[in-house]
Amino acid sequence: MKELQSILFGVALREVVGSTKQLVNDIQIDSRKVTPSSVFVAISGAQMDGHHFIETAIEKGAIVIVCEKLPELTLAGVTYLVVESTSVAVAIMAHQFYNEASNKIKLVGITGTNGKTTVATLLFKLFKGLGYTCGLISTVENHIADTIVPATHTTPDAIQLNALLDKMVQAGCTHVFMEVSSHAIHQHRITGLNFTGGVFTNITHDHLDYHKTFEAYLDAKKAFFDQLSNTAFAITNLDDKNGAQMLADTKANKLTYALHAPATYKGKILENQLHGLVLLVNEIEVHCRLIGIFNAYNFLAVYGAAIQLGEKSEQVLTILSALTGAEGRFDYIIGLDQRIGIVDYAHTPDALENVLTTIAKLRKGGEDVITVVGCGGDRDKTKRPIMAQIACDLSTKVFFTSDNPRSEDPNEIIKDMEHGLSSAAKRKYINIVDRKEAIKAAVSFSKPGDIILIAGKGHEAYQEIGKKRFPFSDAKVVRLILQELTSKVQGHQE
Repeated sequence: MKELQSILFGVALREVVGSTKQLVNDIQIDSRKVTPSSVFVAISGAQMDGHHFIETAIEKGAIVIVCEKLPELTLAGVTYLVVESTSVAVAIMAHQFYNEASNKIKLVGITGTNGKTTVATLLFKLFKGLGYTCGLISTVENHIADTIVPATHTTPDAIQLNALLDKMVQAGCTHVFMEVSSHAIHQHRITGLNFTGGVFTNITHDHLDYHKTFEAYLDAKKAFFDQLSNTAFAITNLDDKNGAQMLADTKANKLTYALHAPATYKGKILENQLHGLVLLVNEIEVHCRLIGIFNAYNFLAVYGAAIQLGEKSEQVLTILSALTGAEGRFDYIIGLDQRIGIVDYAHTPDALENVLTTIAKLRKGGEDVITVVGCGGDRDKTKRPIMAQIACDLSTKVFFTSDNPRSEDPNEIIKDMEHGLSSAAKRKYINIVDRKEAIKAAVSFSKPGDIILIAGKGHEAYQEIGKKRFPFSDAKVVRLILQELTSKVQGHQE
């Protein structure tokens, strides 16, 4: 337990009712998780206002209430702290409650639309290979050294995040690499953390369901770099048209990486094949197992961050060249008859275009490219027709299907995708709502040597329909269908 006043340093208190010498057991933002001697922080969210649950929290044993407006009725023995923003307050309090863990590690945040998971995962694998004990916080999974902790959000809430960092410190981690989502920045989940450095990958059309405008989305990403200290480093992708803007107001040491522009970390693609890339990195030739132009950028981002963290170039490149990326990012499965299934998390227009452009460059001749794609429900609707058009423009055949429809009707999502398609695109696609059947149809439509892209869900081992998650893995489904097809062919030959 900790004394309340010991975790209030830096919190802007507008009003205090009661004692700040209370001993508190934990901090909660969910009244259902409150236990005796909890601090309950009432968060004003977009869908729910925690102030409505103050009484419930007190009934369950909360002895401290952090709120933006004082309840009409205050109870003796309960301390009420009124603040301007409970989202900011809980982040600062959590940082101190969990022993200011970010001050005891080298914490690197990676933000951007695409590439966050790959860059964070590669950094984790690289520094593990360099002999360090590391932590990873990512969309796919979290790692506390060698222990895997399932991930529920790209960036956990402020309490979970600080608790996780504290566990990493206790496990002996010296470096932690984490994805930083725009939601986390905007909702102050990372406020109060001490970042050693930040990396920007790129920014494209995404999350406008939340941020409403691209400018607001851009500002959220930039806010991460604005809050870095003058002892931190900030690395940006200079080939992205908004890359330089990320560094405009940061106090951190400014660095850049690029394939086309002069940069601190300059790369050039010498070869781009299915077996990997050959790159020139600051005039050093290196072979790596990553595939595609987008991964050349990821490689440079990782290399730059590693150098800024004090590692030697030759050793970094040697280990990095042997690494593979994150699960569900350009995972390819080759059938015995040389049909190639590629599973990728591409769920934005830019990511889908990058993957399909990469596939086009990997083709040797007359192979067809067959794409299975859908769009998530309860998410940015404006990107649906854009993604559909890109899929049709860059594929031989396209199967529109269900992704994670959530509360929406998947048929209506597909109608949104169809809206405004060119006449040429309309001749290329087929609608099959059932995702497994769509993948099966795509494989059946293909011939030996063809490439089947299953886009949108990547590493996810579920499909979210309504409020439930049903077991579903694109990789497992396509692997099974390829095996079944091969068995049938072999049976006919016999």
